[in-house]
Amino acid sequence: MVDHSNDSIVQLNAKMDALLALVERAVPEVPLVSDLKSADAFVWNASKNWLQPVHKVNRVEMVLLHGIDQVRDILLDNTKRFANGLAANNALLWGARGMGKSSLVKAAHATINGDTPSGKGVLKLVEIHREDIDSLPELLSHIRNTDYRFILFCDDLSFDHDDTSYKALKAALDGGVEGRPENCVFYATSNRRHLMPRDMIENERSTSISPSEAVEEKVSLSDRFGLWLGFHKCTQDEYLLMIEGYINHFKLDVSLEEVRSDALEWSTTRGSRSGRVAWQFVTELAGRLNKTLND
Repeated sequence: MVDHSNDSIVQLNAKMDALLALVERAVPEVPLVSDLKSADAFVWNASKNWLQPVHKVNRVEMVLLHGIDQVRDILLDNTKRFANGLAANNALLWGARGMGKSSLVKAAHATINGDTPSGKGVLKLVEIHREDIDSLPELLSHIRNTDYRFILFCDDLSFDHDDTSYKALKAALDGGVEGRPENCVFYATSNRRHLMPRDMIENERSTSISPSEAVEEKVSLSDRFGLWLGFHKCTQDEYLLMIEGYINHFKLDVSLEEVRSDALEWSTTRGSRSGRVAWQFVTELAGRLNKTLND
């Protein structure tokens, strides 16, 4: 006699697994609750409609940002006014790579909150990824009726051909029917002043029935930012000043004169001088000296 009991058990288990899978799909996932008291910085998780807390922000101290004094003061003043409940502008930080655009946003946030314990700061920094720009309306509704003030921050913002998500950003910055929440400003960094590639704008001009209106539609996105802060390539002296600032801050047992030629050669091999290149050189220097770059 053939024993079919094992086959029956296997089939029953398979059916139970299939049934459980159907039940899991039918029951909605329990929504996550954003705890705004848990941190001063968050990352917007669009798929879960949730502000994910960041307890340790990757940032550079304000005193280490050299060569950008004018834009630093403008952005810091704008951020202070916003934190104090006064009128403030959205800001677009545009220009050369590696010159401290995103570092300045994070440093301004830290400066305003000062020594306030984590989670207790008056100002919250919320990073939204470029690919989640379409979800800005949901984010705005998420923070609209809270007791905190928010810098919504998008790093390396730009739009390419056939990308229509810029319209969602324009609507969010204008606020639509409800108006932009008074408790938030939008800070973005980009290598492009107008956030669109030049050939994209030129193509709109050449193919549109009304070229000027088509171009204005694209360029007007930048007009939603009251502050345009330009970051330009640094001079040799500014580059060396950055390195000297890092050496002093991290108490590396070496003088700028001792490493000057190496620092200049380092920038030459990379084809540029910037804050990022200066930091990379100091990282290499610290490694040679058997040091870490911990405060």
